[in-house]
Amino acid sequence: MVPRRRLRSGTQVALAVLAVAGVAGLLTGCGAISDEGSDGRRAVASFYPLAWVSEQVAGEEWTVTNLTAPGGEPHDLALTIEATAALAESDLVVYLDGFQPAVDDAIDANASGAILDATEVVELLPLGDHEHAGEDTHGHGEDDPHFWQDPERMALLAEAAGEQFATLDEAGAAGYRQRATDLAEGLRTLDREYAEGLADCRRDVVVVSHDAFGYLEKYGLHLAPIAGLSPDAEPTPAVLGELSELIRSEGLTTVFSERLASSALAETLATDLGIDTAVLDPVEGLSDETADADYESLMRQNLAALQEANGC
Repeated sequence: MVPRRRLRSGTQVALAVLAVAGVAGLLTGCGAISDEGSDGRRAVASFYPLAWVSEQVAGEEWTVTNLTAPGGEPHDLALTIEATAALAESDLVVYLDGFQPAVDDAIDANASGAILDATEVVELLPLGDHEHAGEDTHGHGEDDPHFWQDPERMALLAEAAGEQFATLDEAGAAGYRQRATDLAEGLRTLDREYAEGLADCRRDVVVVSHDAFGYLEKYGLHLAPIAGLSPDAEPTPAVLGELSELIRSEGLTTVFSERLASSALAETLATDLGIDTAVLDPVEGLSDETADADYESLMRQNLAALQEANGC
């Protein structure tokens, strides 16, 4: 079992010297970036799923910083000075190109270490038909960025991270590769649990709060989002009407909300139709409520919620 360690947020990173473009001289009163790794190696990851993979593979040799603070919405990330400094001074940056424009810009302007872009490791799915999600693509281009909803794709990222860490620290290469292999094996086990757990359900349509769950369709589900790729996208009255009709015709029992965004639309829709609400976590970040959870436990909670709602 790969050991689990709590991630540090970008806002918790202190600094002594800010080496970023457009800022000259020393900043005083900020402290020093913690040198926790055995040889001072540092990595940053742009948001929780990438930080979680990086942390599990890196082991004790590295300090891994999550640029998106717990409870923060990763789509709308604005980097603090401290987080930008951490990125600039890191030996490795792990990110998802096109998902967080602030991170893309900071990498272009300030990154000096190695870069691992998840889009070069996993194949992103095309957005497809988002007629129930409005028109907002929130700068994501034509691909769906939420690949971490597929544990098999996360396994590929784990393996790529193992090779990247091994390249940067050849003396510890065997450890990085072994941790990556162990993590990938666990993620593929999770993938099988989803496939088996959702194989025999009375219902296969799932109404979700925003368009973050398209990768779950590999398990035979059909996702109907209330909002678009951005959780802040507002659906039209026509879309809400279509969803109401879909819920009635499919005999759905549940509308899913999430933790890091408002649940108001999901709750209103469910109340109007006299059905239940439940949480389906996009696993984009942790919150106070999920501080003791991790990617795997949240994904298993989601699986249990889907099974209950769909009569599996």
